[in-house]
Amino acid sequence: MNTDFIKGVIVPILTPIDENELIDEAKLRDQVDYVINGGVLGILAFGSNGEFYAVEDDEMERGLKIMVDQAAGRVPVYFGIGAISTKKCCRLAKMAVENGAAGISVLQPMFLKPTETELYNHFKTIAESVPETPMLLYNNPGRVGYTMSASLVERLAKEFDNIVGMKDTSGDITQTAEFIRRTRGTDFKVFGGKDTLLYASMCHGAVGGVCTAANFMPELITDVYNKFVAGDLQGSLEAQFKLNPVRLSMDPASFPVAAKDMANLRGRNVGLPYKPNVATPEGPVLGQIRKEMETAGLI
Repeated sequence: MNTDFIKGVIVPILTPIDENELIDEAKLRDQVDYVINGGVLGILAFGSNGEFYAVEDDEMERGLKIMVDQAAGRVPVYFGIGAISTKKCCRLAKMAVENGAAGISVLQPMFLKPTETELYNHFKTIAESVPETPMLLYNNPGRVGYTMSASLVERLAKEFDNIVGMKDTSGDITQTAEFIRRTRGTDFKVFGGKDTLLYASMCHGAVGGVCTAANFMPELITDVYNKFVAGDLQGSLEAQFKLNPVRLSMDPASFPVAAKDMANLRGRNVGLPYKPNVATPEGPVLGQIRKEMETAGLI
């Protein structure tokens, strides 16, 4: 299975919606062009910042078709799966493949706290449901309440040809490094999941990052990656340091509202988040976001 294309900055693309909380096709197409022109090497549909948890299955299918059509082969479009039940994950995986997704990214089940065996069987069943499609694991302990172990990831990487990589959003660089170390000798690719740790992740051997920041400052986050792969490590680090204050200003806001707030501040006009979230109101939090974006020359 060719996985050479799985690398670089992948954007968990925002989902622009109208007043009825339906995907705004024109704005989504514009966002696809914006991130590609900004230098991303992949688009992740319906990741955490794509608000997957609020989108109905038929809307996900419509949105994926729009993204694949607009990307037009310029970059791969991956499909994010955040469902709890194995059965639903398999159904979504097959739908994604049927509609042109280059790969799938599967979050571990939230709300539940599965055993290692249950989690292994979950990912095994999904991988076997789309055996010719690259599958990435998505470790996000901060949102689901538990982490994938390095032993589990190593086992899955070695036993299944189409489980070809993962995104680690633990924010623990030691854990990210362990995922990389334990899967050496395979073609398994690890992505950093924290924008602020892209440089550090790549120093340990990550092939890139799945980066929220690419939705509203793709030129800054791709600069970290491009300089690193070109061998300009000092330049890459300086680019990381320029980006970090902007990215950290998001954290006090309600998740994942700030990504759309910041895109709108840059004139992207991506609309509001799905309810119950609302746009960050005027006040200290939005004021700090605006200040850091101004300092970085973004607005």
